[in-house]
Amino acid sequence: MSETVLPIPISLSSRLIRLYAGLALYGAGVGLQIRSGLGNDPWDVFHQGLAVRTGLSVGTWIILVGALVMVFWIPLRQRPGLGTVSNIVLLGLFADLAIWLAPEPGPLAVRVAYLLAAVVLVGGATGLYIGAAFGPGPRDGLMTGLHRLGLSVRVARTMIEVTVLAAGWLLGGTVGAGTVVFAFAIGPVTQFLMRWTLPRPQAPRAAPTR
Repeated sequence: MSETVLPIPISLSSRLIRLYAGLALYGAGVGLQIRSGLGNDPWDVFHQGLAVRTGLSVGTWIILVGALVMVFWIPLRQRPGLGTVSNIVLLGLFADLAIWLAPEPGPLAVRVAYLLAAVVLVGGATGLYIGAAFGPGPRDGLMTGLHRLGLSVRVARTMIEVTVLAAGWLLGGTVGAGTVVFAFAIGPVTQFLMRWTLPRPQAPRAAPTR
């Protein structure tokens, strides 16, 4: 999840609601995609692979990897915000909760429904999180930090995601059709949902009359 400058002033309470609702929905999306068994996004292939090898939960590894990534922020001179810290602490907890609560999907149709729901949840969550403007997530901060060193965003993101995808697959994380669907669908879905999840301008108040 990444940071943006709010084009529309909104209250602190509204920003906090957006931040934590976004993290909850994002974690739910991660959990559903993992439960689908059809393939995870690159970072969650990595998290799941680590979970398979160690016996710790996927959510625990989301937290640990997020904290470890922050170490690389130091030489990149990236500054964390409230959203960054909240992302590290809460995203893994919400993902584990979703994995625990979601029933075993069983039939393929249910697995596909889990995957599609995951894409929609993550897309909506991204708009909420960006609208909160409390700082990038640790993984996106790594990408933007590499961009500041001279790499294009596309090259930096591709390099990071190919690396974690390959490592996660070797560790035993699930790579499949869901990985491809997520990669191609998440951008358009996020853009479509941002018309509702980003802050909207408020109508100007009428001047008082006497």
